[in-house]
Amino acid sequence: MVVITKILKEHGFKVTPQRLAVYNVLKNTKEHPGAEAIYNQLLPMYPTMSLATVYKSLEVFKSIGLIQELDLGEGSSRYDANTKQHPHIHCLKCGRVDDVDDVMIDDLLDKVKSKTGYNLVKQQLYFYGYCPKCQQAH
Repeated sequence: MVVITKILKEHGFKVTPQRLAVYNVLKNTKEHPGAEAIYNQLLPMYPTMSLATVYKSLEVFKSIGLIQELDLGEGSSRYDANTKQHPHIHCLKCGRVDDVDDVMIDDLLDKVKSKTGYNLVKQQLYFYGYCPKCQQAH
């Protein structure tokens, strides 16, 4: 938490227990939670914290590059503390979201660059399907 505290101070943001707790949830999960899920997880420990505090904290983290925001077409965002560019896969039945680290995305990015002439600075790639658990339920 020393690193996050230092980064927040360097960017002129307040360091609060609630803000650190929001970041801690994201840093210690692979589940890609939304703001409400983070809020519900922290509410027992911070009963006076508002959902607005969670949203404001997420905006701060996003603005200084500590998290990435995912838009999977669900009508609300999810968040990931892994800021390395990587694809995600989303289960259309249960809503589970996983990182896709094994795919050779570099080849695809090289092809996009050569076909378009664009200098790529970032990408977001989403795959959609049914997770193994939901496939077994069918």
